[in-house]
Amino acid sequence: MPAIHPLKLSDADQPTAATLNAVKAKLGGIPNIIATLANSPAALQGYLQLSETLGAGELSARQREIVALATAQANACGYCLSAHSLIGKATGLSDEEIRLARAGTASTPRDAAIASFTRQLVRAGGRLDAGGAALARENGLSDALILEIIANVALNVITNYTNHVAGTEIDFPRVEVDV
Repeated sequence: MPAIHPLKLSDADQPTAATLNAVKAKLGGIPNIIATLANSPAALQGYLQLSETLGAGELSARQREIVALATAQANACGYCLSAHSLIGKATGLSDEEIRLARAGTASTPRDAAIASFTRQLVRAGGRLDAGGAALARENGLSDALILEIIANVALNVITNYTNHVAGTEIDFPRVEVDV
């Protein structure tokens, strides 16, 4: 039972309803995490705007899913693992690539560097020293890409933590947290 219930479209104020309807038109439905965030229009708008902005960054959709999967696994978020396993497949990730991303690695050197940096960052609670950035650079990540990965981790932490606190009901094919 959720601790914070998803906002029903019928209960949303006009601007929030318009946003939810836009999400519904884009995705074909309103995922429970989006409806839960809608309880705070500021949280919903912040999440959606950051997501849209990062979607225009250097990371491909596939690589953003690698970051999301590595983050969700490190934070033990069943909702996000379920959602991003499905979304990851839609971006071209195979079942094996999804498994690798969850383990903090990948099948190509660049994607492995992204997944590894993500996992280290999340496990360290963001407290990587200069050596963490240096290692990421040695693995081929530019400073710009390191910062973009950090921003994508932050975006995913928003949903991970929301799901933990809210007890969001999983509305995707369920994936277990343990690899």
